[in-house]
Amino acid sequence: MQLQDVVDKYFELLKDRLAEREMRLVAGALAKVLPRGGITLVSQASNLSRPTIYDGIHEIEIAAAPGAESRQRKAGAGRKSILAKDTGVVSALRSLISPYEHGDPESPLLWVSKSLRKLSVELKTLGHTIGHVTVGKTLESMGFTLQSNKKSHEGGDCPDRDKQFGFIANAVQSFFANEQPVISVDAKKKELIGNFKNNGRDYREKGKPELVEVYDFINENGRATPYGVYDIGANEGYVNVGISSDTAAFAVDTISLWWKEMGCARYPDAHSLMITADGGGSNGSRNRLWKTSLQEFANKTGLTVCVCHFPPGTSKWNKIEHRMFSAISMNWRGKPLTTVEIIVHLIANTTTKSGLKVVASKSDKQYQYGQKVSDEEMLALRILKADFHPEWNYAIRPAL
Repeated sequence: MQLQDVVDKYFELLKDRLAEREMRLVAGALAKVLPRGGITLVSQASNLSRPTIYDGIHEIEIAAAPGAESRQRKAGAGRKSILAKDTGVVSALRSLISPYEHGDPESPLLWVSKSLRKLSVELKTLGHTIGHVTVGKTLESMGFTLQSNKKSHEGGDCPDRDKQFGFIANAVQSFFANEQPVISVDAKKKELIGNFKNNGRDYREKGKPELVEVYDFINENGRATPYGVYDIGANEGYVNVGISSDTAAFAVDTISLWWKEMGCARYPDAHSLMITADGGGSNGSRNRLWKTSLQEFANKTGLTVCVCHFPPGTSKWNKIEHRMFSAISMNWRGKPLTTVEIIVHLIANTTTKSGLKVVASKSDKQYQYGQKVSDEEMLALRILKADFHPEWNYAIRPAL
């Protein structure tokens, strides 16, 4: 068999099995080892041009060089990208995606979802022909990513915000130094009672999700209001799950239950109790019922109750939020809260690596909004106000 026949048969067997670069390298390698005239033989058998075969030989010779690239095609091959041909597309895209930065409140995409397809259509109206896939790649190269909203604005900026934080921190340290209890209190958000979707995910057998009701506005079981007490020094919590209104009386009743069930045994020599609380809601700094209910608690227990409220818009700094409530939400994620009893059990079984323990109970007592407190009742309070922001920092002493 002639050499030409051998080379023809060789490429006939390989031509449908090799990619472009592989064919170029095989042709170059064979031409390099054949005697004089090998390049011509390989060119005729493989249907590759002589320059292509020379390129293959060259690639083989430099393959072992440091930093050599592995490519199917030579650098610069293929069509030019849209960004190379249309240099104005990036600035046009940025003007659409960030209308406020460019002072354009009339941007047609300001009030609609900025999907890739809508951006592609709008760019075409501006004279830039670009597909939605390329729009996505371009946005990534510009540093844009899909992002959800992030809560960061805490409302009005109180001028004495940092000073109040310092005041609370110093008070807490003083109570700890004197071995007196410090608790953080708050009401968790109201939860629907029933077979409704609960945010979060939990492991289940594949294809068998927990089935819940589609509509949660049809609710015959009402809502549960968990009010919590978190003992900062002991890393323990107490949650009273009510099915009535979230009032100041409910809040102070929960504090009384915590003291009866947990506090008095842990702090038998306590003469004072410090409470850190938000500035609004059932334990708000301007809530009259909150203060008169605390006076009743102080009279009953003999404790001097010192209260420090967080400034407006800073409720998430309260210890109970990230030390206990967040752990409770993680523990019951993805579980429908079908009954109050289930809510109580899920709360009571909440633990953390730091050793958090939580006791939970159900309250059947009914509380009503709108309970009035007279000026005379307020004047009868044994309240001692601090010099610094007395509306936020005060102590209520037991009756003589």
